[in-house]
Amino acid sequence: MLTYYFAPGSSSMAPHIALLEIGVPYEPRPLSFAQRGTHTPEYLALNPDGKVPLLLIDGRPLTEVAGILYYLARRFAEANLLPAGDLEAEAQAISWMSFCASALHPARKLPPAEAQAVWAVAEQRLGDREWALGAYSIADIHLFRLFWRFHPVAGLTPEAFPRLTAHHARMLARPAVQRVIEIEAGIGYQLPA
Repeated sequence: MLTYYFAPGSSSMAPHIALLEIGVPYEPRPLSFAQRGTHTPEYLALNPDGKVPLLLIDGRPLTEVAGILYYLARRFAEANLLPAGDLEAEAQAISWMSFCASALHPARKLPPAEAQAVWAVAEQRLGDREWALGAYSIADIHLFRLFWRFHPVAGLTPEAFPRLTAHHARMLARPAVQRVIEIEAGIGYQLPA
């Protein structure tokens, strides 16, 4: 049994997309930052860090976007969200997700020019590929969520970031992404354009 704790508009969007891509049953548990849902005693007993996402796997907690994405991709390998049997491709997925967590996510706190320099590395890394690893994967989900959320405030224009903008458009066309946006908007989060 999977139970997924998420807060609309947060990084928890990425594993939420993966859950829908996989199509596995799960119990959604939306939390509100405004109501301090991640700071209740019940939630802190599950995740003392007081953050989302949190995936309960038969009652056992798993946190952090990259960890949850990796678990879901490996556990439900038939969804093809991680290259099967290719150690280097798997390492590249982890490399992308580490880069997303350690460079792209913190760039949100930088002045726009500095953030754009960090995102220029992602633009270059993506290159001319449609997907980060060549085939759609958890790396694309993680990359998309950050670009989706921060491109308006960081000034990541289509002219300056054509590859990431095209990747973003491909992701927005995926039914799982559309459904997660619909779910999160339905809860009441004001989504960026």
